[in-house]
Amino acid sequence: MQPRDLVGYAGAPPHPHWPGEARVALQFVLNIEEGAESTVLNDDPRSEAYLHELSGRPAREGERDLSVEGLYEYGSRAGAWRLLALFAERGLPLTAFAVGRALELVPELGRALAAAGHEVAGHGWRWLDYRTIAEDEERRHIRQTVEVIERLCGRRPVGWYTGRVSANTRRLLREEGGFLYDSDAYNDDLPWWLPGEPPHLVIPYSLVNNDARYLMPHGFASGQDFYQSLKDAFDWLWREGERHPKLMSVGLHGRISGHPARTLALARFLDHVQGHGEVWVCRREDVARHWIAGQPPR
Repeated sequence: MQPRDLVGYAGAPPHPHWPGEARVALQFVLNIEEGAESTVLNDDPRSEAYLHELSGRPAREGERDLSVEGLYEYGSRAGAWRLLALFAERGLPLTAFAVGRALELVPELGRALAAAGHEVAGHGWRWLDYRTIAEDEERRHIRQTVEVIERLCGRRPVGWYTGRVSANTRRLLREEGGFLYDSDAYNDDLPWWLPGEPPHLVIPYSLVNNDARYLMPHGFASGQDFYQSLKDAFDWLWREGERHPKLMSVGLHGRISGHPARTLALARFLDHVQGHGEVWVCRREDVARHWIAGQPPR
């Protein structure tokens, strides 16, 4: 990766001049991971132990965990479709972080995302921790993911988010080429440029404004918690945005926010947002193109 930068914009961020001079650029991400998680069906040594409803349940070595598999399946069978319907009702765009194998297993999702005009960005070939995956295999996985997204969605991805990165991830993305940005950072409320040749744009993501916190012991106990957290974040950025507009990222999963009570919480937040003017609801690709045009690397 790169040396740490603890300074950033040092309290003097650039004015992004979002379209319409919006105070807040609001960007929703739908993570598509289901079917690509750890399971012996995918030739893995153990079942999935991460980001499912049975928090703290240990992985099962050498055997399937049918309950966990079912919890993941809810996302691709029901939850993702419920969320897509919600965004279609509101006429709002989103970015999908799509794991290549998950999209290959449910090509209907890829076609639906493309038909609705949503962005489909790469999210690794498997929903695994790439820290332990060999460089050559990760390189191959990036290419496989690009190929399956292009085949199913009609255009290659211009964005990327691995999530659980290796030390090689960003270098391999630059080597592959064709990307406008990656989102493997959580360190700012605005995009920033990583120096090098060529310069590389980073659009930070959020694990705070993220429904993954429903599944953590210290996280959200109900939809009301998620709604209140998103509303508070938006309201503060709206206030701050009078002088210093920012980007707000919201992370969603079909197997999490796609459950009915949680979808209602998200709908309430969309009601709140759509009651305000000067908000740009956008895709990450749109943020990247706007930033490249208005804030080129120096």
